[in-house]
Amino acid sequence: MGIKDILQNKSKELVNIASENVTKAFDYPKIKSNQLKDMVNLKIREKAIIATKARLVENGKTINDFSDDDLEIIIADEERKIVDDLKTKSLVVALAALGINFFV
Repeated sequence: MGIKDILQNKSKELVNIASENVTKAFDYPKIKSNQLKDMVNLKIREKAIIATKARLVENGKTINDFSDDDLEIIIADEERKIVDDLKTKSLVVALAALGINFFV
């Protein structure tokens, strides 16, 4: 292998490294937004599990009284309630920021 071949291989490696870094730079916001979305979903899930436990205690039941599928349905319902509540609160804050009062 001559010096010409070595230079060509090294330049190809440099181009590949540069292109990978550019791709990573453009993917960074997407990766961070996915991480943030996963963190929010995890927090919502944790709150839903706590709400589910509270709901079961109110009804005098235990987790062992339900199958995994039933618990998943109850937790999904609690998640939906939490998301709906967050949407409503966000709307109220947005309207308040705009100076719109819809309680009058």
